[in-house]
Amino acid sequence: MKIFIALGGNALGDTPKEQKTQTIETASTLIPLIKDGHELIISHGNGPQIGMISKAFENNEDFDMPFPESGGMSQGYIGFHLEEALQNELKKEGIEKCVVTILSRTLVDPKDPAFQNPTKPIGSFLTKDEGESLKKKGIPVIEDSGRGYRRVVPSPEPVKILEEKGIKKLVNSGFLVICGGGGGIPTIEKNGMYESIPAVIDKDKSSAKLAASLDCDLLVILTAVDEVFISFGTENERALRDLSVEEALSYMESEEFGKGSMQPKIEACLDFLKNSDKQALITSSEKLQEALDKKSGTWIHNC
Repeated sequence: MKIFIALGGNALGDTPKEQKTQTIETASTLIPLIKDGHELIISHGNGPQIGMISKAFENNEDFDMPFPESGGMSQGYIGFHLEEALQNELKKEGIEKCVVTILSRTLVDPKDPAFQNPTKPIGSFLTKDEGESLKKKGIPVIEDSGRGYRRVVPSPEPVKILEEKGIKKLVNSGFLVICGGGGGIPTIEKNGMYESIPAVIDKDKSSAKLAASLDCDLLVILTAVDEVFISFGTENERALRDLSVEEALSYMESEEFGKGSMQPKIEACLDFLKNSDKQALITSSEKLQEALDKKSGTWIHNC
């Protein structure tokens, strides 16, 4: 199969040392799929990494790193660790395959309603005074869960990945491609030219778009839980191992999935499955092989 793997933040860690260790563990989980003859394309989140990069520049009053540039830095930094880990695991197995990272931009609609209501928190927590200082500069800030103040940016829907054609050529040439990091650097088209903007695109929704355009057979979203649950965190909690599109829509209508956690992943899977006989899988890195053997994970399908 051609499998698109969307790695969650738990597969990367929160510090450079953690990330290097966890990318090695993630690579060792993915290599058996290649040995079994599957073709992989990999994307990843970048939340903690964006936070680290932003924090590194916060104390420099003379220089402010623009948010799109921080996204590009995070893609390179994460891609470097993933490339090294995957290439080393491939060498151990005697598999000749080149791993490449594509810095990816994602086109969004400048008229997307999200631009009128920035909601996505980024960067480290701020004091009230620091938050007020940013507000005076015209930067949106919110109080986040009683833990302090954070900058917020819009989270528009992805339209397409601008490097899609190049990614497709590399995949068709046998490369193991890492792309779409952090959902891609948000980009608008203005006066016939591309312009990057401060925003955050949902990584799973962007991955679903790219997986569909690459004609992948399976979209795998790796996250912190082994399966999707309903009544999560209650005595009636129940894991869903097999989920039809119709059932997923019904559960979303009754607000069974967390809007800031599981629901966007379900929505991404449904986008990928539109009018197709393909499948999507949500599981953890640790349970990936078991999930592919239908012994764990949540499988989502049209029929």
